[in-house]
Amino acid sequence: MIDKNLARLRRARQTRLRIRAVGAVRLTVHRTNGHIYAQLTSAAGDKVIASASTLEKDVRSQLKNGGNRKAAEIVGQRIAAKAKENGVEKVAFDRAGYRYHGRVKALAEAARASGLKF
Repeated sequence: MIDKNLARLRRARQTRLRIRAVGAVRLTVHRTNGHIYAQLTSAAGDKVIASASTLEKDVRSQLKNGGNRKAAEIVGQRIAAKAKENGVEKVAFDRAGYRYHGRVKALAEAARASGLKF
């Protein structure tokens, strides 16, 4: 039996291959029980353009818990704002093998609402 994390990473690899073929800037999400992280990676995959997470000081001051949907929405808004500062408007969403559900969905929808195009 394949363990859950290996299966998730296998799914993520397929997505990343497709995104690389398109040549788009990638918005990657990583989640743990306690936190959620997002980062923008250049189309070549060699440089991180911007990142946001629940570990940032001003995000932590707004939240009691970094592992819920409200936290994911705040991180989604922040990554969209940082993307605009860096001149990025269109991205490919890389959910890293996670289901598009719950916190991952909340982050994506908040980023879309803040003006990021997927």
